[in-house]
Amino acid sequence: MKSDRVYYPFTAIVGQENMKLALLLNSINPAIGGVLIKGEKGTAKSTAVRSLADLFGYLKVVELPLNATEDRVVGTLDIEQAIKYGEKKFEAGILFEAHKQILYIDEINLLDDHLVDILLDVSAMGVNTIEREGISYAHPAQFILIGTMNPEEGDLRPQLLDRFGLSVEVRGEQQIDRRVQVLQRRLAFEENQRDFQEKYRYEQEQLVKRVKHAKEILPEVNVSDDIYQLIARLSIQLKVDGHRSDLTVLKAAVALAAFEGRTTVTPKDIQVVTKFVYPHRMKRTPFHDEEADLSNLDTFLNDMEIV
Repeated sequence: MKSDRVYYPFTAIVGQENMKLALLLNSINPAIGGVLIKGEKGTAKSTAVRSLADLFGYLKVVELPLNATEDRVVGTLDIEQAIKYGEKKFEAGILFEAHKQILYIDEINLLDDHLVDILLDVSAMGVNTIEREGISYAHPAQFILIGTMNPEEGDLRPQLLDRFGLSVEVRGEQQIDRRVQVLQRRLAFEENQRDFQEKYRYEQEQLVKRVKHAKEILPEVNVSDDIYQLIARLSIQLKVDGHRSDLTVLKAAVALAAFEGRTTVTPKDIQVVTKFVYPHRMKRTPFHDEEADLSNLDTFLNDMEIV
């Protein structure tokens, strides 16, 4: 435990399997590019992010508030110190703190456009550069970008949307027994947080071991020519722009194979991760929403005899 605060156990979250898997795949391979979690309020979006970080001792959540100033985000340089003494005195910002951690933005669709532009530049380069009065300072800024949003409150800029490796949509449970389970677990956690956490200690430890093993075997996972061909065909048929989706599918499928304890990527891995990678990259029309895109994706997968 990294602090006295007790977090809701990741393994105690009821349902939301796609969200949990997308988060775990990024913890196995941060190069996947983060996760955008879309859904109504009260669907465990923020809980899952903080629970994930608490699960692993090497991760922390660095939150970027919507009202953050540019200096708070990128950091500042003391110009007077530089001019008088020739020293670059850097005051770290949020992006410095987020290096090799989780950069979390709640209601990311409401983020100021100027901060969005900064995020786009930094996420593309993996480096944050501050320039003031002809003086510059740079530091690495590689993080797992996790954004949460309620689609009813507005859309996300396409440029930032594409930067997210994976995207998942979450909804409230519609099965009575699972909805009751959500209620009972939450009340039990509020009644005695330590006891509730202890109840899930074994499951938490087993998941940590599984992720650790996945990270260890990740470099050994093999990808056949047939899998490369499959990914290329999918991207062409779905008419996605550029090659980022191809790379993301590949990285996510490799991470999934490792998570399953395998060293070979299968078509089934591709089937699972495509629904995280393609929908937010597929071209929209005024008469086709995300559900229609998922339907098209299912059709393609069926036609290609993957499912």
